[in-house]
Amino acid sequence: MTSIDFTPTGVCSSNIHVELDDAGKTIERIEFAGGCNGNLKAISALVAGHDIDEVTPLLEGITCGQRSTSCADQLTRALRSARELATQEA
Repeated sequence: MTSIDFTPTGVCSSNIHVELDDAGKTIERIEFAGGCNGNLKAISALVAGHDIDEVTPLLEGITCGQRSTSCADQLTRALRSARELATQEA
């Protein structure tokens, strides 16, 4: 399993913890620190068990209010970082 803590920028959440399967392709668990608690728990539950390549196109580019990013958008960056780490560890 690959696990990282990603520090998002431009959003209310302060950390995104990502756990991927051994192949670095499937999302095992996501946990946000800070942000909109209910919404982020829902996103985490919805993406668990899915392939990164299935999730990132759906969430990438989503904005929050006047911000140019969102916690969902930042999650796509965290997922890519985790996959990159998994690839390096393989």
